[in-house]
Amino acid sequence: MGFHATLVIMAAGMGSRFGGLKQAEPVGKNGEAIVDYAVYDAVKAGFDKVVFVIKHEIEEDFKTLVGNRIEKMVKVEYAFQEKTDLPGGFVCPETRVKPWGTGQAILSCKNLVNEPFAVINADDYYGKSAFVSLYNELKKQAQGEYCMVGFKLVNTLTENGTVSRGVCLQEDGYLKDVDEVTKIKDCKAFDDEGNVTDEFSPDTLVSMNMWGLTPDIFGYLEEDFKLFLKENINEPKAEFFIPKEIDALIKRGEKKVRVLSSDDRWYGVTYREDKQSVVDAIAEMTAKGMYD
Repeated sequence: MGFHATLVIMAAGMGSRFGGLKQAEPVGKNGEAIVDYAVYDAVKAGFDKVVFVIKHEIEEDFKTLVGNRIEKMVKVEYAFQEKTDLPGGFVCPETRVKPWGTGQAILSCKNLVNEPFAVINADDYYGKSAFVSLYNELKKQAQGEYCMVGFKLVNTLTENGTVSRGVCLQEDGYLKDVDEVTKIKDCKAFDDEGNVTDEFSPDTLVSMNMWGLTPDIFGYLEEDFKLFLKENINEPKAEFFIPKEIDALIKRGEKKVRVLSSDDRWYGVTYREDKQSVVDAIAEMTAKGMYD
């Protein structure tokens, strides 16, 4: 039996800021979406299965616009993230609009993933080298360790609005702390009133939700999701973020997370105005022969 690794792609968000099914927005010359390039790079690196995390309401559109095409490249399975899919004893409040965040998204894969796996966002372009380093690390990972690919903050910003990033602190090659900062622009953090609350170096390492994990994460997520719900069930916008879960595991001394860094530029369509810069970047990479 050879080594198998799965790529989990979080695609349940409808893209509230962007409008529409942004996971399927074409950016390549033949109508490819950003996720096509991520899967292409991941398969080249060695990943041999993809699990898309979506919502039931977008299933038909997603399969038509994305999934059926990806199935020609690699084995594809689907997990469903729903706001009402909660552990026993918890009932989703009527005021809740969205699912419960990236931690719940990963938890929804527990019955499909039994091997080391990577996690990414469907609407982020990460670059070839990130998938190669992630796959290689999963393959040689010390027992019980996780890993992540970090990017330089300056390489992950958009001119068209604020972004959320997991700001990372590392020590001796391992992640020491990750702090989810929800409104960053020009390497500054802002509060809801638009006041600057923090400033970061352009080289600050940030998480783009590119994690290398093992299936034992599901047990931790199940327990901590219950604790999260006890405290936040009636908070309509509270989210169970995977960086916060990883941070908690590190702080409790239950997990070590090796940091892999990438100098590649991130591209993503957080806002509709971002699309053209992504299209231009993909066209340039295609012209250089990086993609067919």
